[in-house]
Amino acid sequence: MTTDLSDREKQILNLLMEQGTVTVVELSKLLSVSEVTIRSDLRNLEERSLLNRIHGGAVPSVHPNIVERQNLLVETKQRIAKAAADLVQDGDTIMIEAGTTTAMIPRYLFGKRDIHIITNSILAFTAAKSNPSIKLTVTGGEFRNSTESFVGSVAAEALKYFNVRLAFVGTDGFSLERGITTHLMEAGDIIKVMQQKAEQTVLLADSTKWGKMGAVSILPLKSASILITDKNLSPQAMEELAETNIRLLRV
Repeated sequence: MTTDLSDREKQILNLLMEQGTVTVVELSKLLSVSEVTIRSDLRNLEERSLLNRIHGGAVPSVHPNIVERQNLLVETKQRIAKAAADLVQDGDTIMIEAGTTTAMIPRYLFGKRDIHIITNSILAFTAAKSNPSIKLTVTGGEFRNSTESFVGSVAAEALKYFNVRLAFVGTDGFSLERGITTHLMEAGDIIKVMQQKAEQTVLLADSTKWGKMGAVSILPLKSASILITDKNLSPQAMEELAETNIRLLRV
């Protein structure tokens, strides 16, 4: 969720996440504003791809899990995504894996020229499609609404056609012992292919994910060339990471 939403718009999205659907009449009463105002809010939120309007109300455009994750550590994720975008150069071909932080990267690519993004992420596609300087390739494959992404053999095979300078990936947890981990094996398959097809793999992970462990280990941590995280990473973690060749960016 973007930080420039009004308090009322955030309330609307939170109600959608809790209830699954809301009506204009219901929102008007709950939020003490006119139905005309609610319809305007719904139209604005739909334009940002944050919900879908239906007759008399609205339904979520993304899985509640996505909305919940988008609400966490918003400013931290924005700093990490901007630092990732700063690594992109004019003329680059890059891959962006599905995730609420990685999906923010295209927002910060305005001003760069001739960028080609290959992604399995609907969120990244939505963020990039309004930028005329970006060429977009979306993998296709089996759609997972819980991650707003395409996965499976079709998605993995599509990625293998491309060679890129940078692949931006996320994680559910990371450590030297367990490496880069995820709760979804099929997401791990996508990250493995991206790592193989990229000159450099860039891991985007806020400090709260250090030491956490997903159900599946994807790659050794040393498979990442660059780690972008925040300044709350513990001294112990920094000491352990110093033993690797990973370039650490703390923002």
